[in-house]
Amino acid sequence: MEIFLEILQVEVLSCVRHPNMVLLLGACPEYGCLLRFKIAFEIGTCLMFLHQTKPEHLVYRDLKPANILLDRNFVSKIADVGLARLVPPSVTENVTQYRMTSTAGTFCYIDPSEYQQTGMLGVKFDIYSLGIIFLQIITARSPMGLTHHVERAIEKGNFADLLDQQVRDWPMEETTRFTKMALKCSELRRKDRPDLGKVILPELDKLRMLAEESMQTHFALLTHSSSTSPVNSQVSLPLLS
Repeated sequence: MEIFLEILQVEVLSCVRHPNMVLLLGACPEYGCLLRFKIAFEIGTCLMFLHQTKPEHLVYRDLKPANILLDRNFVSKIADVGLARLVPPSVTENVTQYRMTSTAGTFCYIDPSEYQQTGMLGVKFDIYSLGIIFLQIITARSPMGLTHHVERAIEKGNFADLLDQQVRDWPMEETTRFTKMALKCSELRRKDRPDLGKVILPELDKLRMLAEESMQTHFALLTHSSSTSPVNSQVSLPLLS
């Protein structure tokens, strides 16, 4: 019933037109964790692009779910770069920090240690935000105290209970690996956070390939089922994990 109401709501909102309202193109609950892993990879690659801009590197500073949009093909797009700041490459390459006179960003996604206390800005600032978002991707929970809740759940052995229950079958080995990486990204000390290009993206790429292979298999089965069904029958897309 809940899923039906969500689909009905999407259908109604996607038909609403007003010059001062953002048009809702649709929603995609079908692929569960597979689509989420793909989105995580896309966010990481976009962030890497910003951090490698020339002649000066760009630190986004306000990475949060509200600034991550999906197009009609469910490709993620990072929006709203109003708080982004250029950091001289010599600073980024040598000390990965740059002093700012005031803090900026969104509560729960701001680097809670060095940036807030000292005003030192670097690419690892965005890594903290990325870690919190990754934890939200798998739990669908508020960012407030989320790292603590996830760590406790792993320690107590009930981590599966913390995952988004709308996804029926999480691949636990890959999800646990993804979660531990997210926790490393959200470490309080900047130096303890992993490198985006050397550590985070290679792991995300593995999950992306897993997601794409699973989706291709599903569509192949769906196409076969459709071709062998009666002409007047309809094929519904089931929820996937």
